[in-house]
Amino acid sequence: MPLKIGELARLSGCQVVTIRYYEKEGLLPQPERTSANYRLYDESDVERLHFIRRCRLHGMNLAEIRSLLAFKDHPTVSCAWINDLVDRHIADVERQIASLQHLKTHLEALRHTCAGDHVQSCGIIDTLDHGSPCACCNEEHCHLNDLTCEASKRKAKQNG
Repeated sequence: MPLKIGELARLSGCQVVTIRYYEKEGLLPQPERTSANYRLYDESDVERLHFIRRCRLHGMNLAEIRSLLAFKDHPTVSCAWINDLVDRHIADVERQIASLQHLKTHLEALRHTCAGDHVQSCGIIDTLDHGSPCACCNEEHCHLNDLTCEASKRKAKQNG
């Protein structure tokens, strides 16, 4: 039974605008049209959208999804390249995790610079205002501040 775009959106969990975009990008085939120019879809379009959504949930971009769909539609070569694709995504996730752990360390250090009881001298504001890059951040090319070293030096000066 043919589906109109609204029904396809409901069944696939995609927004209508997303479906149109995927058509424009070539991820979905051009649908048949009624005499009134309504798009008509079928169950294979629902399944294709589910596949695309699962790819997106796994962090794949449209070019990668296009390649996976082409392979899925015509599996004529080895699928070893798919392992490489997933390995690249795993490496990217590992870099993101390391970056987030680094950020967490900085945020924890930042949080410890302020007791929360001095209106005029908030350690967090002071550190964000006057902090300088740490060696670790410079090596990793991140733009976080060395909150631990700078905050400790200022606190020692204020208390000393």
